Amino acid sequence: MRFKTFSAAVELEVFTRLANGREVTAEEFAAETDLQQRPADVLLPALVALDLLEKNGEVYRNSPVAEEFLVKDRPHFFGGFVQFYDRALYPGWEQLVNSLRTNRSMFVDPEKQETVFAPNDFMMNFFWEAMHSLAGYTGKALGEVYDFGAHHRLLDVGGGSGGIPIELCRRVPSLTAGVYELPHVCPVIERKIGEAGLGEVISALPGDFNTDEVLPGGYDVMLLSQVMHCGDEEANRALLDKCFAALQPGGAVLICELLLNSDRTGPANAAVMGLNMLVSHAGGQNYSEAEYRDWLSDAGFVDIDVVRFDAAGADGAVVGRKPAWKSSRAAGGEHDRSRDHR
Repeated sequence: MRFKTFSAAVELEVFTRLANGREVTAEEFAAETDLQQRPADVLLPALVALDLLEKNGEVYRNSPVAEEFLVKDRPHFFGGFVQFYDRALYPGWEQLVNSLRTNRSMFVDPEKQETVFAPNDFMMNFFWEAMHSLAGYTGKALGEVYDFGAHHRLLDVGGGSGGIPIELCRRVPSLTAGVYELPHVCPVIERKIGEAGLGEVISALPGDFNTDEVLPGGYDVMLLSQVMHCGDEEANRALLDKCFAALQPGGAVLICELLLNSDRTGPANAAVMGLNMLVSHAGGQNYSEAEYRDWLSDAGFVDIDVVRFDAAGADGAVVGRKPAWKSSRAAGGEHDRSRDHR
């Protein structure tokens, strides 16, 4: 009930209408939102109780959190994320038992027979906006616990709309970045980096890491943020092999996810996200820190470590480094000496 109340207010653009400290009476609110008085009178106290609106005498205004995160065109607008969960994920979760019984995604448009993740207008209008806001918070948190100043060129593999590189390049002026994404997403990336004033610093690179044999080269740090949970073990190992081959010697790869603990008993948000992958993807689940460590080691990475942080989409990053010498995978040379250090 709380979430659907929240999402309804976002869809009605309640918080955008009340931006910049605007105050309205219940009657003015009804007229502003094109609601009859009874629905307005029951919505308003619910939004106040959820700390999304404040009431002062007979007038209502945005709460500070709504003013910062729920007004359209604000830098940290989170409404796209709310609408994506309401319009796309909510219907899929209603079919959770069917997904459990059939081991397949229920996110299929019954008319078009395509998954909700197909490149359609809905995805362009909601999904990428949702992921952009989520990525921005993740980028800020990650930048506080990992020193990207030690690197020069970042490749965000499957980086969505570029939210993380935007935050990291703002934080580290010497850092440049590429966002490697599907061709139909690249215009979204270019728009976002243009809005951020970083068009000369970040570039959109069209490609598909699932089917391309090699990844773009010349980068000394690679980021896999909320990418590995979409694939099965075989696909994830293949992707890490590609990262190792393309990464500059001495460079690092970061797997940024909600990490399950070693015995796969939690934390709760990581465990439940695994179910989200079941209902939304043909393959994939959430994995543990131990599994990522093993896959990185088998791919040739060394000095594997974990950095912890607190963000909506991730709570840590498993970091692996490519040895400073060239390996046979990267150069086609003789014995891959990184294997000696497993």
